[in-house]
Amino acid sequence: MTRDFSHVQRVVVKVGTNLLSTSEGIDEQCIEDIVKQIAALMKNKFQVLLVSSGAIGMGAKELHLKDAVKQVAMRQACASIGQPILMSSYRKAFKKHGLVCSQILLTRKDLNNRHTYVNLRNSISTLLELGVVPIFNENDVVSTAEIGSAFGDNDRMSAMVASKVDADLLVILTDISGVYTADPKKNPDAKLLSEIELLDEEIFSYAGGAGSTFSTGGMKTKLLAAKIASVGGCGSIIASGYEKDSLVRLLEGENFGSYIHPLKRLGQRERWILNNSHLGSILVDDGAKKALYAHKSLLPKGIVKVSGVFGEGDVVQVCTQDGAPFAKAVPYYNSTDIALLAGHNSTDIEAILGSGHKDVIFRPEDLVFLDNAE
Repeated sequence: MTRDFSHVQRVVVKVGTNLLSTSEGIDEQCIEDIVKQIAALMKNKFQVLLVSSGAIGMGAKELHLKDAVKQVAMRQACASIGQPILMSSYRKAFKKHGLVCSQILLTRKDLNNRHTYVNLRNSISTLLELGVVPIFNENDVVSTAEIGSAFGDNDRMSAMVASKVDADLLVILTDISGVYTADPKKNPDAKLLSEIELLDEEIFSYAGGAGSTFSTGGMKTKLLAAKIASVGGCGSIIASGYEKDSLVRLLEGENFGSYIHPLKRLGQRERWILNNSHLGSILVDDGAKKALYAHKSLLPKGIVKVSGVFGEGDVVQVCTQDGAPFAKAVPYYNSTDIALLAGHNSTDIEAILGSGHKDVIFRPEDLVFLDNAE
């Protein structure tokens, strides 16, 4: 049985640390093989974006480090050393096929900020029109979880890239054949799940922890990535990169690895709101929650409390009175002004803040329910 990918035009390919590195360092042959397959896909009119891990691992091996690098400053140093090594190898490999590649280093803030995100999206569109292969990696030199700028792993970053550039398919190449019902290295009865219609709790229960000394991912992060992509209307395949010509064969519809089906595609702005980090919360009463689900605007009267510090146009969580989040939104007001308006009628806005303000906190088009991420 073959899969039908006749609709697919734009593909994001994520390659993991395990595939790209050996005990001696970078696996040049693996890079050349992946690039050869990308070149073949591009001849078949696919647009391909590559998300490549490996910079920290390459840097660690350049420094002859044997153990996992856990200290933030050392990971940043290894990334700084390893990234140019990684890109040099890709550049040489693409040049053999007459192709040009580019480097895009991202932090989560680049996608969270609407202005930088739109600029990035325009840059990517231009690169693809020029026939260039954009190569993404997390900017580990400056990105840390401690300051909230990290994606956490390149699996999730690849899904966010796929979602935000309207990709049709995300292919995560790893060192395992797909999603199993148990760890196939430990359990001989583990079964490969070839088709996954919906990522529910049962599927996530099959996932384990991180996979290698220098990688941050594992099957759980790959499933979380597939979930982000599916909400964006993008299907995902998790498959072994050790399979001969795996990329080409997968895009031809050959049935190996695990294919996670997409959900109904949300609008581009809806996906931006849903996948963004929130900077605060607005707690609303039951009446306001019902009104929001009825596709009405949020009025000041329905606000119970404001938490966090955020500006006009930032993404916030919308929560019930007990603090349970049910939506994300982009308000017209900052946290200070919303706190002043909470509980008041819309007719009081001018008296409290002066003239020239919106008569609602946000409209239905500025809201995305978290049900869409289920």
